[in-house]
Amino acid sequence: MNALISLAAVLALLAVAGFGLGLLDRARFSARWLGVAALLVALNDLVLTRGYGLLPDLLGGEWNWQGKILALMITLAIAALPAFGWARCGLTFAQAAGSWRAAWPVAALYCSFFLAIALAFPSGPATSEETAFQLTMPGLAEEPFYRGVLLFALDRAFQGRKRLLGVEWGWGALLSCWLFGMDHAFGYAGAFAGGEFSLDPAILALTAIPSLLAVWLRLRTGSLLLPVLLHNFGNSIALLV
Repeated sequence: MNALISLAAVLALLAVAGFGLGLLDRARFSARWLGVAALLVALNDLVLTRGYGLLPDLLGGEWNWQGKILALMITLAIAALPAFGWARCGLTFAQAAGSWRAAWPVAALYCSFFLAIALAFPSGPATSEETAFQLTMPGLAEEPFYRGVLLFALDRAFQGRKRLLGVEWGWGALLSCWLFGMDHAFGYAGAFAGGEFSLDPAILALTAIPSLLAVWLRLRTGSLLLPVLLHNFGNSIALLV
């Protein structure tokens, strides 16, 4: 129940922010695509939680392998729909011409950010399962969703663009980063009527801010390849140093 309340709150905030931004530029705003984005967030949450615990955990283990794998499968299926398209969602190995020269300093900054955190806050001993999970699942499941199909839907909802740092930014890019941060930092705990919401600003910053770099790389290269690799680096480096 707490997970559903948290999801409902995030979707309500998305609706308020989305329609507020849409009113600023009505000609280039699509309420239908904003609704699609909200449905994607809800579906992703449902799958990650194995239907909020209703589906059995067939894979076992201490980490959510089944939820992440199912989320990836659903994301790939959505990306294959004609309204989306794998390449348009960044699911391609092809890199935009000339993008590598621009991308590598940003990739280095991303790696340096997480390496500094890992050195400043050393992690305890990791199990082989944890290491394997962090080296694979976070990037494979989250990047195709947040920087792939969700970004695509939000970009269709908000079609206005401003060129900055070599890429075309829209409200969709910023909202996708915000939703990524909220997924990690926002929650609801306690009884249905007597519980309370919580937001961890540190976790929000450590997730939303690096995701801006990932979005830039996705927009500049046209591919999710680097975001996936860097995401897994960020999640696993503390276990390896």
